[in-house]
Amino acid sequence: MRKTIFMLEDWIEEEWMQYAKRLGVTLQRARNKHGYSQASVAGRAGISAFTYRKLEHGISNPGHPANPRLRTLVALSRVLEIPLSELVEVAPENNLYQTR
Repeated sequence: MRKTIFMLEDWIEEEWMQYAKRLGVTLQRARNKHGYSQASVAGRAGISAFTYRKLEHGISNPGHPANPRLRTLVALSRVLEIPLSELVEVAPENNLYQTR
């Protein structure tokens, strides 16, 4: 039973890591479209350039997926002129958090 729980936790962690990486790609594409630097986007959104760089890489701390605050996501969507619904995609179909 314990092994099953660890396998499930690993799967969830990997799902979130992939989700965070897709968020990072979306941020980078939107930033490049406008010709903004990472520091410029970060400053306009009210976060540090270091934090923004980590978001573009999809990480929070090494080995852990990014988990930005809603306030940060809203600020980034405004700065990058991208709807929040495009910035934060709907969870994948196989996500455990969907209702069935």
